[in-house]
Amino acid sequence: MSEATAEAPVELTGNAARRIAEILTNEPAGSFLRIGVDGGGCSGFSYTYNISTEQSSGDLVIERDGATVAIDPVSLDLLRGSKIDFVDDLMGRMFKIVNPAATASCGCGSSFAI
Repeated sequence: MSEATAEAPVELTGNAARRIAEILTNEPAGSFLRIGVDGGGCSGFSYTYNISTEQSSGDLVIERDGATVAIDPVSLDLLRGSKIDFVDDLMGRMFKIVNPAATASCGCGSSFAI
């Protein structure tokens, strides 16, 4: 388990941290948001978001502004250098991952290709 530093492999924005902290207030103590990558989706890989209370060995753990996010090592390989944000605009409210490794993504941003 490691905490985010100035050189963190994945960035969690203030907007995302605030939204995650808000979501976690309704969850059991010790809950966090697990972000992962699964095969599938219209562009090849899809992002997953789950509330969990169990961390695994090797997880990257990012803590910011009352929010905790965990990313497993396999997903981290595909997310390295990414920025996790939360946007609230005319298209809706959603988490948005800006992934520099992605060569293509679907229109809604929930899947990507490398």
